[in-house]
Amino acid sequence: MRKKYTKFLITAVAGSLCFVIFYSQLKDVEVTQRDMAKMPSVTTEKPTTVVKSTMKNTTKNVTLSKLLTISENFRKDIPQNGAFWNRKLHSLLRQFDSVNNETLGELQKKFHCKPESLELLKTNIQDFQSYPPLYGDFLKGMDCRDPPVVHDQPDKCTSEHIFLLFAIKSSPKHFERRQAVRETWGREGLYESGLQVRTVFLLGRSSSDDPNLDKMVSYEAQQFRDLLVWDFQDTFYNLTLKEHGFFKWMLNQCPKVSFIFKGDDDVFANTKAILNHLKSLEPAQASSLYTGQIIYNATPLRDPKIKYCVPESFYEGPYPPYAGGGGFLFSANLVPSLYHVSFYIPFFPIDDVYNGMCFKAIGITPTKHDGFQTFDIREQDRENPCVHRNLLLVHQRSPQQTMRLWRSMHSSMLTC
Repeated sequence: MRKKYTKFLITAVAGSLCFVIFYSQLKDVEVTQRDMAKMPSVTTEKPTTVVKSTMKNTTKNVTLSKLLTISENFRKDIPQNGAFWNRKLHSLLRQFDSVNNETLGELQKKFHCKPESLELLKTNIQDFQSYPPLYGDFLKGMDCRDPPVVHDQPDKCTSEHIFLLFAIKSSPKHFERRQAVRETWGREGLYESGLQVRTVFLLGRSSSDDPNLDKMVSYEAQQFRDLLVWDFQDTFYNLTLKEHGFFKWMLNQCPKVSFIFKGDDDVFANTKAILNHLKSLEPAQASSLYTGQIIYNATPLRDPKIKYCVPESFYEGPYPPYAGGGGFLFSANLVPSLYHVSFYIPFFPIDDVYNGMCFKAIGITPTKHDGFQTFDIREQDRENPCVHRNLLLVHQRSPQQTMRLWRSMHSSMLTC
C-alpha cells in the first residue's frame, strides 16, 4: 500500500510540473499574439537572471539611530499594562532610548533569532494553553527576524530608477492568481511618461497542512524571475515576518524606487489610475505617502473562532489608524525608517495593524483615498468596467474575473 501511494504521489507531482511548464509556455505564446493596441501603453522588457542566494549586506555599516525617532503619540497610545505584547514593546522602547549610535549590522546582530521557550511563554501568558496552535508557533518565533532566502531577485531593480514597485503577498499554491496579475495590472515595463514599473511576489514555504510545492515554485522563480521566497512557513501569522523580510530586501537590493504598492494576490488594481494619482502628488505628499482604505478606531477582536482573534492576555489597547492590507501605497523613501523601527516593535499577528503601528511610530499619518475599496463595491457593479475606471483597487477578484475585467477596461469598444 505504501509503495502504491509513493508511486501515485511521484506521478501526481510530475504531472503537475508538466502542466505548469505547458501553461507558462502557452501563455507566453498567447501574450505575444494579443492585440497590444487594446492594452495600456507599456513596453515589456526581457526578465533578468534569477539568482538563488542569500541577500547582500550592502547597508550593514549605515548608522541608523540618528535617522529615527519614535513618536510620542505612538508611545502614549499603547498602554503599559500586563499584556504580553505591551510589556515586550515598552521593554524594547527602553532599549531604543538607551542607544546613541547603531549600525544596521549591529542592530541585526543584537536581534538575532532566539526562539521563545514554552516555559517562558507559559510563565508570562497565564492562559497560553488556550491559544490556538498556530498562535503558539507565532509566539515562539516572535524574535526571529532574519529567515534565509530561498529565491532572491538581486537584478530585479537594475534599472536606473523605478517609479512604482508592485510587492504582492502570495503563497506557493496561488500560481493561477500570480499569473493573472502578470498578464494584467502587474505587467512590468515602461509605462506612459517613461514610468518604470516592476513586480515581485512575496512567498514563504508551503505550510505544513499543504502539499510540498517547492519544486514547482523553484521552476516558477526561474521562469518568471519575480518570486522572493523565504524559508518560513507561509501562514497568516507569518505575514508580519514577510513584511520585515521585504523591508530588508528593499534596503539591500532595490533602493532606487519612488513608490511601493503592497497588496494581496486576489485584488484587482487599476495601474493607470495608480500612476496618475502618484504623478499628481506634491513633493511633500509624495515623501510621506501612506494611503489606502483607512480603518479608524479599530480594537482587537477576541473571538477565538476567527483568525483575527487577539487574546486579551496578549494585547490590550486600541489599534492605530491603518490602511487595509488588501492593498495600499506608500513612499519608498520611508523603508529605512520602517525597517529600523520594526526591530523595536514586537511582531503582531495581524500584518496591516502592524504596518499601521510602524508608520505611526515614525510619525506618518495615513491618508484616506476613496479609490481603494478593500471591502469591495456593490455587487451589481463588480463586473462593470466603467465603475472600475475611477477606482485604484478592489478586493477580492478571482483570476478569471481579473482577466475579464482587464480586457473590458482596455477594449477600444468600451464607452463610459
